[in-house]
Amino acid sequence: MDSEIKNFLKVWIVSIASICYSYFIVKHIPKGLTRLISLLPIFYLFIILPLDLHSYYLGAPTTFYLVWLANFKLLLVSFDQGPLSDSLTNPSNSLLHFIYIALLPIKIKQDPRPKSPSNANSKQDPTSNSARNGQGPALLPIKVLLLAILFRTYKYREYLHPCIIWGLYCCNLYLGVEVILAMGAVLARALLGLELEPQFNEPYLATSLQDFWGRRWNLMVTSILRPTIYGPVQSISTRIMGQSWAPLPAMVATFLVSGLMHELIFFYLTRVSPTWEVTWFFVLQGVCTAAEVVAKKVVAGRWRLHRVVSGPLTLAFVAVTGVWLFFPQLTRNEVDLKAIGESSILMDFFKAGVQTSISLLRGLF
Repeated sequence: MDSEIKNFLKVWIVSIASICYSYFIVKHIPKGLTRLISLLPIFYLFIILPLDLHSYYLGAPTTFYLVWLANFKLLLVSFDQGPLSDSLTNPSNSLLHFIYIALLPIKIKQDPRPKSPSNANSKQDPTSNSARNGQGPALLPIKVLLLAILFRTYKYREYLHPCIIWGLYCCNLYLGVEVILAMGAVLARALLGLELEPQFNEPYLATSLQDFWGRRWNLMVTSILRPTIYGPVQSISTRIMGQSWAPLPAMVATFLVSGLMHELIFFYLTRVSPTWEVTWFFVLQGVCTAAEVVAKKVVAGRWRLHRVVSGPLTLAFVAVTGVWLFFPQLTRNEVDLKAIGESSILMDFFKAGVQTSISLLRGLF
C-alpha cells in the first residue's frame, strides 16, 4: 500500500499542475479549436495517469474524476461552456476555485433559492425535495454507517444466498459512490464555502426510469452529459424528426456514451479487454427510458401506476439488469473481492485512528 499511496499522491500532484496549466490556457487563449488543441496534452495525461493505480478505492474514483469528468469539463470549457466556464464568469473566483471545479465531482448552485416566506410556502418539485430541504447531507452519516455494516457483512458471504449477495452489491454500489462523491463536496464546502448542487437525490425513491436516471442517480454525470451529448444530439435530431421526438435519440445517445465511459473505467479496474456488457446495460436503460417517455406521451396523463407500484418496479428493473449486465465483468475479474479486501483494510485503519484519538484525548483530560 505504501507504493500505491505514493503513486496516488503523484497522480494528484500532476493533475493539479495540469489544471493550473489549463487555467492559464483558458485565460489567455480564445475559445475554439486553438484552445482545444492547447488542452490536448492534458486530455492525454488524464487518460494515462490512473494507469499507475491498482487499488479499487484509490483507482476507481481517480479514474472517474480524471478520465471522465475532468476531460469532459475541459472539452466544454474549450468552447466557453460547462461548469469551468461558469466558474470563470465571476471575477472573484480564484485558481483554487478552478482546480476544485475541474477535479472534483461538484457543481456550484447557480441560482440558490432565497430563504423567504414566499419560497417556504411555494410548491416544490417532489423529485428534488430531499435535496432542497437538506435531507441528503443529514442522511450521509447514516449511509456511512450502513456502508460500514455492509463491509462487516461480507465476512459471512460464504453463508449467504447468492441473491442476497447480489442485493448487497447493489446497495454497496449506491452507498459507496454517494459517500465517495460526498467527500469531495464536503472538502469544497469547507475550503471554499461553496453552495453546491446535490450529487444524488435519494434514488431509492425513484418512481420511473426517467426519474431515476435523470433526476436522482449521480447528478454530476447527468450535468456533464447534458451539454456534451444530449444537447447537441437533440439539436441535430430536431432538424430531422421535429421537436416532439428529438429527445428520444438524444436520450439513447447519452446512455450509449455513459456506457462507453463505464466500459473504459472497467478497463482501468480489470486491465482486461472489454466485453461490452456494461455498455449494453446502459443502452438497454436508454432504450427502455425512451420507451417509457413514449408511453407517457401516448397515455398523456390518463393513466399511471401508483408510486407504491412504480417505485419497486423501477428499482427491481435496474437491479436485475445490473446483476445481468453491469456486475459480471467485475465479478469475473474478482474486482468485487479486491474491493471487499480493501474495505477491511479501511475499516481497520479508521478503527485504529479512532482508538488513537480516544487515547490522546484521555491523556489530555
